[in-house]
Amino acid sequence: VQLQASGGGTVEAGGSLRLDCVGSGDIFSNYSIGWFRQAPGKERSVVAAISRSGGRTYYADSAKGRFTISRENAKNTVYLQINSLKPEDTAVYYCAADPQRTYRAPSYYFRPVVYDYWGQGTQVTVSS
Repeated sequence: VQLQASGGGTVEAGGSLRLDCVGSGDIFSNYSIGWFRQAPGKERSVVAAISRSGGRTYYADSAKGRFTISRENAKNTVYLQINSLKPEDTAVYYCAADPQRTYRAPSYYFRPVVYDYWGQGTQVTVSS
């Protein structure tokens, strides 16, 4: 599967953005999707993840309350809604796909290594 992330930009603190991750080349609902971010000089870390059907969602502690992950398999798209943006949210945001079909514990989805396919990233910059 190929992934295309979009929706990033420069916004003021307190604003909102919606990031889109569009898949192609395979049956999109075969993949769990994770959103990750990487700030300059820092490791890539999970933001949120969603199961193949969308029935289960997982959030990093830092993302709870302001981030919402959702998906529309009919549109081959996973969304990441970010509200009340803070300067510390500044990073490149990546979406990634995991073809694993067996149920896994939530911690599984927080590991970048389990994702086989990655999009190119979209830059989010939050000004104070």
